[in-house]
Amino acid sequence: MTIIHVVLFEWKPTASSDQISEACKQMLALKDKCIHPTSQKPYIKSFSGGKNNSPEGHSVCPPSWPASTFNSVAYAHKGNFTHGFVVEFESEEDRDYYIYKDPAHQDFVKLAGEMANGVKVLDYEPGKL
Repeated sequence: MTIIHVVLFEWKPTASSDQISEACKQMLALKDKCIHPTSQKPYIKSFSGGKNNSPEGHSVCPPSWPASTFNSVAYAHKGNFTHGFVVEFESEEDRDYYIYKDPAHQDFVKLAGEMANGVKVLDYEPGKL
């Protein structure tokens, strides 16, 4: 079963554009740096990401929705998440290894943690609602 891992970053105001660019390059490099402990081969199926370029902004509610919907916590703007990444894993086990044990990912978490003001993560199994 495929697992999709979505990560959004909000950077600290003190992070320079060069630092952010380097962190994003390091994040994308995890596709090749993350090695499965048994096969000794990269185990991430796909990895993509980039800077937000949505014309919708951060807290848009379609005109047809009632005004009260826009005021709900679920749709309120929380943070300035400017970069997003989507990682595809073959299984929950691979995703869990990546999150909790993979040394390359752990090193990245330390690097990003110094620069990130906020991180949001959402994982899902495609089609499982």
